[in-house]
Amino acid sequence: MRRIEKFLDLAGYIWLPVFVAAGLKCALLLTGRMPFNSDEAIVALMARHINQGILPIFFYGQAYLGSMDAILVALGFRIFGQYVWVIRVVQSILFLGTVATTALLGFKLFRSKSIALISGLLIAVPPVNIALYTTISLGGYGEMLLIGNLLLLSGLSIIQKVKRERFIPDRSFNIGLIAWGLGAGFGFWVIGLSLVYTIPVVFVLFREIIKTEKLKTILKSAALILSGAILGSMPWWTFAIGEGSAALISELTGGAIANINRSSELLQPLERFGNMILFGGTVILGLRPPWDVRWLMMPILPFILIFWLAVLYFSIKKIGTDKIQSEISIVSLIGVVLLVGFILTPYGNDPSGRYFTPLIVPMALFGAYFLVSQFSDNKFLQIGILFLVLSFNLGGTIQSVLDYPPGMTTQFDAITQIDHRKMDELIDFLESKEIYLGYSNYWVSYPLAFLSREEIIFVPRLPYHEDFRYTARDDRYPPYRNLVLEAEQVAYITTNHATLNSYLRLQFKDRSITWREKIIGDYFVFYDLSKTIHPQDIGLGLTTTP
Repeated sequence: MRRIEKFLDLAGYIWLPVFVAAGLKCALLLTGRMPFNSDEAIVALMARHINQGILPIFFYGQAYLGSMDAILVALGFRIFGQYVWVIRVVQSILFLGTVATTALLGFKLFRSKSIALISGLLIAVPPVNIALYTTISLGGYGEMLLIGNLLLLSGLSIIQKVKRERFIPDRSFNIGLIAWGLGAGFGFWVIGLSLVYTIPVVFVLFREIIKTEKLKTILKSAALILSGAILGSMPWWTFAIGEGSAALISELTGGAIANINRSSELLQPLERFGNMILFGGTVILGLRPPWDVRWLMMPILPFILIFWLAVLYFSIKKIGTDKIQSEISIVSLIGVVLLVGFILTPYGNDPSGRYFTPLIVPMALFGAYFLVSQFSDNKFLQIGILFLVLSFNLGGTIQSVLDYPPGMTTQFDAITQIDHRKMDELIDFLESKEIYLGYSNYWVSYPLAFLSREEIIFVPRLPYHEDFRYTARDDRYPPYRNLVLEAEQVAYITTNHATLNSYLRLQFKDRSITWREKIIGDYFVFYDLSKTIHPQDIGLGLTTTP
């Protein structure tokens, strides 16, 4: 009864941030200023295929993202229908769970209702980077944030049990270790980035278990966690046994983007550190949107930068003086593991905001800890600073929404920022001309396939970079490729690429092929070709430039 009363007393401090987050998500979804891009379209297509009885283990073409996100979206499709807004509602619900568990972490770590409330609010009204990646689906980042928080909460309970004065491993403790291992393994399958939560918990847990000086307890605990992790990540192992582990390990360690940085191996860590500070740091704090190099909320920006630098200094100082509990140090280790991984792996070659999303929880927790501990005697100033930070975050999101196109987008290269508002018109045109098969680029093919209910299939075999670079990874779904290869008539759709349009015209003329053209917004359609010709026949869709 007493536990129920305590929970009800705490519930208000948790639900307030959740209600705030829910209201902001609803407003954001209603703006319609978030383009439906190809990565999200692949999640949607996977969800449709799951409902048709096909269950992929991994995200199409990326064997480091499990299919859990698509499974959840498939459930949403079954309930509400196959609409883009359903994908984003699923992500928003996951985010509400992240907000609630962050507030709960604040209370569990610091035993302060004020910290619970403030940390919940700091994540409920997040920087634009988090607002983006917790609304649009990229295959598992929303799930990672929630799973990570659950791993922290459950891991803290296990650690606190070990720290008790008369700790004796019992059945409930052993079951807890297996269950935590299951969750860690499951999170690893969902997305490998979840290791930034797993490693700190395991490190602190075994640091405490080792203090018991019982070798049997240490070995048994390790075996139980490992057994649970293997079971939890069974989809990963199933794929590895059937398809081979080399590709999985390459994907997990960032092999797909390893060639982005062609500097010497000695210089790469230094360049990645620079990327982290210049590009990552400004995105983490919400000083700029991840897709553009422009400052947000300029009048307030300097004060926000000072605030977060003060939080960082305060946190390092607290940890350095050993006056902070070992459980709280887990939160700081999340940042350490993530940043070390960013510098030492190829992921540091691509400083996009999604890789920094796990930092929002340590930021919210330590930001709240700083406000409560430093301004406990001046509530007016405490509330004022909190209001300033929340206003900055909200203002940055509003600025990004109003700047449309591109709006809030996951596309960083201007050439890939396609205005998809004419997609329905494109579909109507293609259907009126009975054009159902052809070739396009990655950023058109999959949104077109999903929104046309897979009646119009254009395989991504055309380059979208100005220098005609192309990677076969763009062609994610072999059944589409086989369908188009067997077609008697194909069309071509390009976007924002005058040079490619000229190249296509030249190649068609050289082969005495006649055709027609149609411009619909950002889409340029070549159709009614007098002869079927495939991109590989004219030097396109290859890994080398034509």
